[in-house]
Amino acid sequence: MRSEHDPGAFLDRDGVINVDIGYPHRPEDFRFIEGAPEAIRQLNRHGYKVIVVTNQSGVARGLFDEAAVEHFHNHMCAELARHDAFIDAIYMCPYHPDGQVERYRADHPDRKPGPGMILRAQKDYHIDLSRSFMIGDKESDMKAAQAAGVPGYLFKGGNLVNLIELILKQIGRPLER
Repeated sequence: MRSEHDPGAFLDRDGVINVDIGYPHRPEDFRFIEGAPEAIRQLNRHGYKVIVVTNQSGVARGLFDEAAVEHFHNHMCAELARHDAFIDAIYMCPYHPDGQVERYRADHPDRKPGPGMILRAQKDYHIDLSRSFMIGDKESDMKAAQAAGVPGYLFKGGNLVNLIELILKQIGRPLER
């Protein structure tokens, strides 16, 4: 029986979609991970809601503000559009328990390894978690996936299309070339 809800592909940002240079927040620092636009385009074509879930503790640390993160995300989405790919939603957690900015100094439930961002996206976008998965490059991403009840796949570098191809084969939805 088919669910009326779409599957979701939850992606960490830094180290999965873009190269992690250490708190990237300026459009001029943006560079795609190899294969990221193509991987996201394939997820779009397979009917996945592509949801970015990203900890951005640089906000809590006072390194940049939420407007800079939004500007970076707008640039990333524009670059994806040039590759006929898109992200359905971006959830960002600016909190960190050791933050320098009082407003963001908290151990917030959205902060990975907590599942907050995934669960909010599931509710907001009517995502079927039983047909969803998470890709991240850190153990905290895997723990967030587990806490949300979705399989987690650790991206260790290389071409992201290769990992997407493996995941889609495992769940019976082979990659379109």
